[in-house]
Amino acid sequence: MKDFRIPDYYINRELSWIAFNERVLMEAKSESNPLFERLKFIAIASSNFDEFFMVRVAGLKDQVKAGLTKPDNKSGMTPLEQLHAVWERTHEVMQNMFAILREDITPELQKAGIRFLKAKQLDEEQEGFVHSFFHHQLYPVLTPMAVDASHPFPMLLNKSLNLAVLLEDDDVDSEGPLFAVVQVPSVVPRFLELPSPVGEAHFILLEDVISVHMDSLFRGYNILETCPFRITRNADLTIDEDETEDLLEAIEQELRKRKMGEPSRLAVDASMSEFLQATLLDWLELDEPEIYRFDGPLDPTFFFRFHALEGYDHLRFEPLTPQQPLDFFGDGDIFSAIERRDLLLHHPYESFDPVIRFVQEAAEDPKVLAIKQTLYRVSGDSPIVNALLKAADNGKQVMVLLELKARFDEENNIVWAKKLENAGCHVIYGLAGLKTHSKITLVVRAENGLRRYVHLSTGNYNDKTAGTYTDIGMFTAHEDFGTDATHFFNHLSGYSYPPEWKVISTAPTGLRDTFLSLIQREIENSLAGKPAYIIAKMNSLTDKEIMMALYEASCAGVKIDLIVRGICCLRPGIQGVSENIRVISIVGRNLEHSRIFHFCNGGDPQIYLSSADWMTRNMMARVEILFPVLQRDLRRRIKALLEAMLQDDTKAHQLMPDGTYVRVQPKSAFPMNSQLFFWEETFMHNQKRELELAVPRMKPITSLLQ
Repeated sequence: MKDFRIPDYYINRELSWIAFNERVLMEAKSESNPLFERLKFIAIASSNFDEFFMVRVAGLKDQVKAGLTKPDNKSGMTPLEQLHAVWERTHEVMQNMFAILREDITPELQKAGIRFLKAKQLDEEQEGFVHSFFHHQLYPVLTPMAVDASHPFPMLLNKSLNLAVLLEDDDVDSEGPLFAVVQVPSVVPRFLELPSPVGEAHFILLEDVISVHMDSLFRGYNILETCPFRITRNADLTIDEDETEDLLEAIEQELRKRKMGEPSRLAVDASMSEFLQATLLDWLELDEPEIYRFDGPLDPTFFFRFHALEGYDHLRFEPLTPQQPLDFFGDGDIFSAIERRDLLLHHPYESFDPVIRFVQEAAEDPKVLAIKQTLYRVSGDSPIVNALLKAADNGKQVMVLLELKARFDEENNIVWAKKLENAGCHVIYGLAGLKTHSKITLVVRAENGLRRYVHLSTGNYNDKTAGTYTDIGMFTAHEDFGTDATHFFNHLSGYSYPPEWKVISTAPTGLRDTFLSLIQREIENSLAGKPAYIIAKMNSLTDKEIMMALYEASCAGVKIDLIVRGICCLRPGIQGVSENIRVISIVGRNLEHSRIFHFCNGGDPQIYLSSADWMTRNMMARVEILFPVLQRDLRRRIKALLEAMLQDDTKAHQLMPDGTYVRVQPKSAFPMNSQLFFWEETFMHNQKRELELAVPRMKPITSLLQ
């Protein structure tokens, strides 16, 4: 039997993550995307890198500082080797990001009449406008901070944008340059629109407004140099749940510390002098590779807001409205519809409204006795949480498992937790040491006896992200699902060992074993001459045991197609190991988020949906659910979705054996963009169903496949 533990068979997780952001930046560079959408991809990549340095790079630094030298169990790289490799690749990729912004996007913005000006480029009217804005609206907000023997270097908040200032005193006895810091206030918009010629729109960044007026902040001193810089800090939470009596309070305390974590990256403007750069590195106790010099605006995440400017619809994607879900046409009562058969929703192509309606109607329905739900990431004004509050007010039993440790959503979830508790809901925070990542809702209704209605999903109960993330949800009144849902919530809220599930599998006990068993069955079928094939779609693939099983399956002749959006540590195409495995990644206008697993099963396909990726953390450190699609027509529908994605030759990238990705080339004169295909298909099915039911036709979506 082959030894599949060899490090050369695996791609380092951190380097694979960086490669994903290279694919995001390819969308920023692509002229096929509207101009403002290209700016948004820049903002996405920049935001991704922020999180990467706050969590992954900071974690590697902690390991090195602690003297850990144990190689990771896949690629065999030590923490220090990973850190150096990450520094090398991120410098290269992020320089490319700013080159795309500077050389590809900025000239196109200028052609469109949109310009970001520096102070020296302002005309007289614009200078007066900026001067007035600074003194009347900005100056009172600013706080110049001197740095000297009596003023230590300030504790600058994580991700805050600052200006480093070198000054000299007119006093001839001055002992060299003085140093100061001015923080660019986050409470003021990052960009200011200027008076502009007809047909054009001129803007200036806030840091440039402050820089040109720096002498107003340091009167009597000569300004030698002013340069922007930005610090990224360790933002991972460290909580000992076994020693914590109040998890909510402990997380609130950790969130306050997050803004003050150890620095993990220093970004500076490319114009910064060597002296100023060395000064900052010394004060922040960072090494040379940890400083990133960028020729462009630091923190390009402000392009998220710029993307939303009114009056530029022609520079954005055509709005696509989620359609009425096919399985809900003609059904006025949601419970009656679910009782008749299982129902499938494919977001964002189909509306998220039935999920919201499910909870809202349950909150008002006098026959509903109880609602139980897991919440991981919810929107700021969540209609689902508001419905749960209403249900509690109506006297229903409401139990919510709200995950307080959902990274970077902790503060939002704490607010909701307090509101739910105050409304009389039973709020629990999951199992110690585990994140509850499952997506499940149970509604118990009094009919002829009790009937249980269940919603399961691959994505969060978040009405905002449901408009941009691709996910699949399923409603069912199947008794086995109802039984499992009841056991699931009772297991989480009380004291009990995991039950024997009827249809679902869960992590951290049993989920990996279920996947390994399903892969093993494909191996046995292939060796027996039966059809054997696996299609798996997920966000990330890092679990070594599953990857080893896939290598074994490949060697047994099982054909395997993997659709992995982000990190993929599996190396396809290795002769004698993984030549039967193909890996593609789809990066488009919607974020691929669904987790779908198809197993040929000797010609009687089985399809599962899950909240879990094939990552070790999902198998061992999270509460996850894998659930089967039992209804044949729904299985056929999901198989068709997978086949369409595998045919994508517009937004798909194929992973090569050396770890690089190559864009899949069109196979015909009519390239396949699977995301636009799903929009078009959903709309056409809606039109057909509307005609059948004599419903007024909806406004058509134009130019979807152009």
